[in-house]
Amino acid sequence: MIEVRFFTDGELLSGFEISGHSDYADDEQDDIVCASVSSAAYMAANTVTDIIGLAADIRIDDGYMKFQLRGNFSEAQQILKGLRLHLESLAQDYSDYIKVTSLRRCQNA
Repeated sequence: MIEVRFFTDGELLSGFEISGHSDYADDEQDDIVCASVSSAAYMAANTVTDIIGLAADIRIDDGYMKFQLRGNFSEAQQILKGLRLHLESLAQDYSDYIKVTSLRRCQNA
């Protein structure tokens, strides 16, 4: 199962952590749930850092991604809220394969 945790600082989203594999398909290359989550997470992270230009701590490994903003959270809210909405929709459609939660105050990456 893929577990997604969104970090908050007060009312603002400050980052996210994604871990695990969905095992939706036997062949990893056919796993549409994993591909959907990965694609959305990379798009959000790249938009926040490379397009908006905000600083973030990022850690990536097999089946793992942690993205934690440094400093200004407000400029990234629309992107992070869009990611959360997208992943929550996936979790409704594929509840056996993905779970989304929110946590207060993340420690540094």
